[in-house]
Amino acid sequence: MTQIQIMWACWGVLVLITFGIYLYRGRLSRDEDDEIFLGEGFEHERAAQAEIAAKVAKIEPVLRIFIWLTVAVTVLFIGYWLYDMLLSLHLIG
Repeated sequence: MTQIQIMWACWGVLVLITFGIYLYRGRLSRDEDDEIFLGEGFEHERAAQAEIAAKVAKIEPVLRIFIWLTVAVTVLFIGYWLYDMLLSLHLIG
């Protein structure tokens, strides 16, 4: 396996993991309501909404890390591509 194939594989895995976490967060927050339950008869709804919000809050930092990792690897990949292009055009050493 060449270096470029390894870079593509790492980038692809990062994108798939990021997309999977993003889909999971979307699936969790789909059932979340933006309501305020004032009555005491809705305590079970309030607990369910608090549980969903806690799960989404737990996933947010992980998603943010994977998004930044994907962006960083993409920037490195573009930088490597530009460097390789400049080398092939004999514009740099």
